Amino acid sequence: MNQNSNLSDNAKIDLLNVQAAIKGNQKAFEKLFLRYKDAIFYFLLRTINNRTDAEDLTLECFGKAFRNINQYSTKYAFSTWLFRIASNTCIDFIRKKKKNIIKLETKDDANMDLPSFESKTPSPEQQIINKQNAKYMRLKVSQLKDRYRILIELRYFKEYSYEEIAKEMKLPIGTIKAQLFRARKLLFMNIQNDEL
Repeated sequence: MNQNSNLSDNAKIDLLNVQAAIKGNQKAFEKLFLRYKDAIFYFLLRTINNRTDAEDLTLECFGKAFRNINQYSTKYAFSTWLFRIASNTCIDFIRKKKKNIIKLETKDDANMDLPSFESKTPSPEQQIINKQNAKYMRLKVSQLKDRYRILIELRYFKEYSYEEIAKEMKLPIGTIKAQLFRARKLLFMNIQNDEL
């Protein structure tokens, strides 16, 4: 990661958090998440116009960013990099849903040449950090009430569809979506409380 003196003050603060996050500092991940989760959520919501999908994609976007944090370069502000991940995540989602591809624009140049996020084998150090991050998320999920914990585990750890969760829990899909919405809110609050 190369230093870039053209970064704004906010981008420099982000850079310090990114550098700490690469070294496995959990609080740095939390600060980045808390700083950008609302902006990413509303960006996705404006694009796909579905609250539940936007919430799912917000978590997916941060998951990709944190898994690939060692690929971030100060050639761009962290926020630009994160919004590009959100754009790509959204495009993938739309393609999967077989909807018309729409042109996404971020607050910065939408056509910039950013690094791809092809899966690369992480270094042993990065594997340890990834395990720590997964362990932290599992700890936060384990602190939820059983019904919310099970929903989060099925949806995000086992990657069940809404239909599969509904069948597993013998509940209507509408109920599953509503309870998952509540579970995500509680999880965000749980993470946010660590910050206080």
